[in-house]
Amino acid sequence: MPKARNRIGMTAMALAGALLLASCGSSGGSTGDGKTLKLWHYEAPDSAMGIAWNQAIAEFKKEHPGVKVEFEAKGFEQIQKTASMVLNSDDAPDVMEYNKGNSTAGLLAKQGLLTDLTPEVTKYGWDKELSPNVAITSRYDAQGVMGSGDWYGVPDFGEYTMVYYNKDLFAKNGVQVPTTPEQFTAALAAFKAKGITPLADAGAEYPAQQYFYQLALSKADRAWVDAFQLYKGKVDFHDAAWTYAANTFADWVAKGYIAKTSSSAKAEDAGVSFINGKYPIFFSGSWWYGRFKSENKFAWGSFLWPGSKLTPGSGGNLWVVPKKAKNKQLAYDFIDLTMQKAVQNTLGNNGGIPVAASPTAVTDPASKTLIANFDKVSAADGLAFYPDWPVPGFYDVMVSAVQKLITGTAKPDQVLDELQKAYDAGVPTS
Repeated sequence: MPKARNRIGMTAMALAGALLLASCGSSGGSTGDGKTLKLWHYEAPDSAMGIAWNQAIAEFKKEHPGVKVEFEAKGFEQIQKTASMVLNSDDAPDVMEYNKGNSTAGLLAKQGLLTDLTPEVTKYGWDKELSPNVAITSRYDAQGVMGSGDWYGVPDFGEYTMVYYNKDLFAKNGVQVPTTPEQFTAALAAFKAKGITPLADAGAEYPAQQYFYQLALSKADRAWVDAFQLYKGKVDFHDAAWTYAANTFADWVAKGYIAKTSSSAKAEDAGVSFINGKYPIFFSGSWWYGRFKSENKFAWGSFLWPGSKLTPGSGGNLWVVPKKAKNKQLAYDFIDLTMQKAVQNTLGNNGGIPVAASPTAVTDPASKTLIANFDKVSAADGLAFYPDWPVPGFYDVMVSAVQKLITGTAKPDQVLDELQKAYDAGVPTS
């Protein structure tokens, strides 16, 4: 999503890759045992994950003095679109971050492109560190459906979506911070009345579809989620939840709560617009938390979507080991380092949600609040995964469909028809 999510712009990603490779990789030339760990991920270098994984790379180099580390920063969208092709070639990395869910990690597992990590999970005890509702996205059956079967990935963090808000803009414009759905809608109207578009959004990538999905979740329950995500029931995109989401989203565009110009915006555009103080509200994931903490120049906070027991979220993106990886043992050793307390504690204190940190090690107040809210949602069985997960190719379908609600080129019913057709075509028949 994330989650389908492009965390930072491609130019920044290329720069980050060059910088991190220079700082974390060994110098060129032969190494003691001639081996190289080839690592890909798409986290910003100043994000919680980027900081923690940099620490893991440094520790890995200490423990493997004869091994060269080649890190390449990739864009989320880049990996999303090319993974099957790259992993089926000799250019596959040894270990990489990849999106979880049926349409991503599940599809690659079904295609035989990922290494079955079940023996390593047992050997290293990673399963002991992961709660069941976090680990669910790590296992896939023969059809590539998450929740059972072998382990094809390991998350070392959790994530969920929340409403980020600019406290200064709320105070300046006399807008009450909402705690109910009615107050939330009233806040949107109040900002619009002041000439301020309230919601930062991005129709060309994941943010718009996550607004859309959250609106549906506010009228749904766990059985609805399990039917949609795990094929445990009939999915009707014209039911009350999906219909409410489509109609409400279109209404918010019509009322100016969501800018029509956001149809072509990317996630980075939306996040930066919030950082720059242009919009008072941005609904997105915890992966932004560390960046907002370091870059926002105003007072800000976050809260869970008012009135909803469910929110998009899950265990974090997965470490996967391609079937064609050349140095799998090195990959396993690196994954294990990211699960160690020292790295997990760093992740937690920099705005991430660790899965295995020491309980007393996370001391940053903002980080403690972030983790507490995740624990609250997780304990209430409120993690509802992400809307693009159920079937292959659904991310692009969701982007296109919700864009049409922003541009007004399709009615809500037509958008729901489009989603139904694509979903039904992708559900496994056996």
